[in-house]
Amino acid sequence: MNWLKQAVGKEWDITSAGGLTGDAYIASKDDRRLFLKRNSSPFLAVLSAEGIVPKLVFTKRMENGDVITAQEWLDGRELKAAEMRHHRVADLLGKIHGSSELLHMLMRLGKKPVTPDDRFANITAQLEANGLMDQYNEIQDTMTYLNHLLPATRDQQQVVCHCDLNHNNIILTTKGQLYLVDWDNAMIADPAMDFGFILKWYVPMEDWDRWLDQYGAAKDNHLFERMYWYLIMDALNYLSWHHERNESDKVQSRLADLRNLNDYVENTILR
Repeated sequence: MNWLKQAVGKEWDITSAGGLTGDAYIASKDDRRLFLKRNSSPFLAVLSAEGIVPKLVFTKRMENGDVITAQEWLDGRELKAAEMRHHRVADLLGKIHGSSELLHMLMRLGKKPVTPDDRFANITAQLEANGLMDQYNEIQDTMTYLNHLLPATRDQQQVVCHCDLNHNNIILTTKGQLYLVDWDNAMIADPAMDFGFILKWYVPMEDWDRWLDQYGAAKDNHLFERMYWYLIMDALNYLSWHHERNESDKVQSRLADLRNLNDYVENTILR
């Protein structure tokens, strides 16, 4: 921890913040705390300026080339799953997707949109390489639906998408502020990739129209086609990821998700 003390000062106590990467820490001194992270994206600065993540206090480059960022530590909690349907979540996501500042910054950092055609080609190659294409009927059906819905995904608005809108990544502070954290997977893409995930896994279907109105989605005939295209793509990516790690239980769970998604596409969207 000595190298972290060089960044914040020897008088600070440093402890691990946990997490999968082991690159997050908490610095404490008296009644003040900071959240430290190693090699965060420069994107963090504009997210902080936009009020989407807790305030960025400082950024320091260490002698070994690592960059340490320090953010205000705010007391609060992760959102509960049932709270994802709240209008404030829709407002926050609408603000993110509507921000030209976020989009321009991500483009300056070298991010470019990956077209749906490229993603379809990539997942096809990945499934074939893993021998999954002919192993499960669910995947064969899914690829048929993805190909059928692909034209609806082309030439859509491109915005900054978070791409990991699990309820654990939204923080509600004790002062009532709402923040979206963990931006490591952000990309420039169709906003349906983000709001589709929230609608499918957190919002009852009878509330979808109301939630989308609050978010500010433009109504069009292809909105749900796009949304389910990305949901299926997401499920396939996770299925392949678990297969590569020999996690058979999780593979079966993702196959169940695919069956659910396939049923909706077949019986609602295509009918």
